[in-house]
Amino acid sequence: MRVVYPPPTSPAPFTSRKVFAAAHVAAVAGPGGVPVIDWESTLRFREHLWAHGFGVAEAMDTAQRGMGPLGLSWEQARELIARTAVRAAEAGRLDALACGAGTDQLAGGGPHPLRAIIDAYAEQVAFVQASGAQVIVMASRALAASARGRRDYLEVYGELVKQAERPVILHWLGEAFDPALAGYWGGGFEDAAATVLELIDRSGGQVDGVKLSVLDEGREKWLRRRLPAGVRLYTGDDFNYAPLIRGDADGSHSDALLGAFAAITAPAAAALAALDRGDLAGYDAAMEPTVPLSRLIFEPPTYHYKAGVAFLAWLNGLQPQFVMLGGLERARSAGHLIRLFELAGAAGALTQPELAAERAGEMLARSAPAGPV
Repeated sequence: MRVVYPPPTSPAPFTSRKVFAAAHVAAVAGPGGVPVIDWESTLRFREHLWAHGFGVAEAMDTAQRGMGPLGLSWEQARELIARTAVRAAEAGRLDALACGAGTDQLAGGGPHPLRAIIDAYAEQVAFVQASGAQVIVMASRALAASARGRRDYLEVYGELVKQAERPVILHWLGEAFDPALAGYWGGGFEDAAATVLELIDRSGGQVDGVKLSVLDEGREKWLRRRLPAGVRLYTGDDFNYAPLIRGDADGSHSDALLGAFAAITAPAAAALAALDRGDLAGYDAAMEPTVPLSRLIFEPPTYHYKAGVAFLAWLNGLQPQFVMLGGLERARSAGHLIRLFELAGAAGALTQPELAAERAGEMLARSAPAGPV
């Protein structure tokens, strides 16, 4: 049975969980067919997320940060942050905006001196703070290539949290999302967790939470149990988010900062609204059908998930073309995308099913091999 969720009637944020949707960048074919940012569609997509009650995590990996020529430069990310902050202020949702601060001014992936990495981070932290948004300290390829061990991570992040005007979100992105980040925080999972916990302990309350994307439900719960009171675990697990957000019998749960929310916006909003009412059955009924869709979007190679997010935005009429910076829309096959369309319909993630069916048909016709002449 196809489910279509009604448009939101109120943009009020959710109360039982703090949730951010990591948003993508819409593009159109520019001169010579080269993709360029479609600013109006990009910003309208943020308004779509706010209208459903989500906070927006801006200029993150979902927006193709840290992808070199296939994604946003720092200059483009800076403009994206500035434009989104203005739109958020106009909508009264600046309190629901958090933006990524990284080191992508630095040439290549590294290695670089730690001072250069700190200075690059500091420039971006200052820019995000000046926009009025909360800072997400993104995982840095340059730091991953340069750090000699956990002490280097503590030195770099220690300086950054001191500069923060309000508590920051730490971004822990596993290597499934970016292979260049293998060994981040200085070792395997437990050693890395020890680094993060020491950093939080030293921070004097300047860490709001940890965004954890390692696609391992057991490890996320392990870390969640060890975080100090008042420090949130924002799940970034696009495979196991449903039970992690729902929580355990003892009341422990994860909040969320997910790229998946940009693809499953309507059913996820219905699920979270049910959770606010204490309706666990309603939460399960709305959220569980989204999981097969999200697992397909994020299937290996996981870092190509952005194509699925943009595809569903196009199907839902939120951008005029299925085009991505760097031609990344070609990263997934036509068969993969058609299966996304089918699972999105089953999950209630298609807000305009007739338009979605028409566009999916157009895409399939374009990708079909030509018949005999």
